Amino acid sequence: MTRTDAQPDSKSSQRELLLLIDDDAELCALMREYFAFKGFALESCSNGREGLARALEQKHELVILDGMLPILDGFEVLRQLRKRSSVPVIMLTARTRERDRIAGLEIGADDYLPKPFEPDELLARIRAVLRRYRMRPLVSEVLVVGAIELNPDTRVVRRGDRLLNLTEIEFQILELLMRSPGRVVTREEISAVLYQRETNPFERSLDVHISHLRKKIEAQSMPVIRTVRGAGYVITSGQE
Repeated sequence: MTRTDAQPDSKSSQRELLLLIDDDAELCALMREYFAFKGFALESCSNGREGLARALEQKHELVILDGMLPILDGFEVLRQLRKRSSVPVIMLTARTRERDRIAGLEIGADDYLPKPFEPDELLARIRAVLRRYRMRPLVSEVLVVGAIELNPDTRVVRRGDRLLNLTEIEFQILELLMRSPGRVVTREEISAVLYQRETNPFERSLDVHISHLRKKIEAQSMPVIRTVRGAGYVITSGQE
């Protein structure tokens, strides 16, 4: 990013909130200053795990995501984010090979801008992505695995005709599992979403939540959430 003679944007009375996930502290400081002049507020974090947790708070208008991050790289952050959120994402990274750009777009990035970049071009891309995002048709997505139906918008969960009363943490765990049916979701992934930190191998709170969730959603002699020892949990249709 190069410095420009930024002029305050007087047209914006309410600042839209952006999230920058990048481990370059100097770049984050420059971008906060630049976007403040352009009518945006910008928050930043420096590693992939924290970035994923912050992005899942659902309070940002758009996420600017570096491809090379400590702990969890940007492509994996995007992959996990797309399982639970449609927030617009622009990848901003030094990984400029064509296959990297294609991979980022296929995973779910809305745009891809290589480093080094001009801030005015990034701003133009942000505005274009936000325009497209706000013009999209709103479709309510219902997740279905076997007899379980979960509506992320209404927060309603059913097993057949029966409504299930879940706690917020139980709902979040179930939603995360149902967005990846048949795939093992690791304890680290779940902890990053629920607790915004790395899981502790001696911590049993996640097992307690899983146990309570199982009792609420599973029919007699028909397991739905299966423990994969040493790895995590997987949800099935209950017919395997």
